[in-house]
Amino acid sequence: LLSRHLDCNVLNAGDGTHEHPTQGLLDLFTIREQRGSLAGLTVTLVGDILHSRVARSNIWGLKKLGARVIVCGPATLIPPRIAELGVEVSYNLDEVLAETDCVNLLRVQFERQRGAFFPSIAEYAHLFGMTGERIRRAKPDVLILAPGPINRGVEITPDVADGDHSVILNQVTNGLFIRMACLSLLHEAQNSA
Repeated sequence: LLSRHLDCNVLNAGDGTHEHPTQGLLDLFTIREQRGSLAGLTVTLVGDILHSRVARSNIWGLKKLGARVIVCGPATLIPPRIAELGVEVSYNLDEVLAETDCVNLLRVQFERQRGAFFPSIAEYAHLFGMTGERIRRAKPDVLILAPGPINRGVEITPDVADGDHSVILNQVTNGLFIRMACLSLLHEAQNSA
């Protein structure tokens, strides 16, 4: 809408629950930095898929670069037609953990919710939180991502957030680089127009 009414380039820095392209780019870059390629990897997005703009941008990019994508969470937080985007759907993290190369833990977005989507925070953490016990059952080289901020003790326990499998701080660093690159490209495009 803005680009149709302004004489300048516009960068989508996240729009509601629709998309968040720069977060998607930095997540893809972080995985590629760690693994070299996304082709053939299985990436599981866990959590509040329904309200997540990051999920949609990640799905688009991951699929484009050849990754298998699983979305996982409570049935109430999984959009009904999400499989049409070419993803697999799971309601049980423990069932897909052993085949997952990268787990991207999406924050439960309490501020966007207008109802009770699950019985309690404790139950959510028990069923979908990434804990030390789950890490021990995962692939030995599993990567743990989480676009910030994180709810420690809900989506992820502190030992996992700060552990050897976590690339969360890499994501933060890469977020600066990716967004600088996007702004630089916008500036160059505007100057050449």
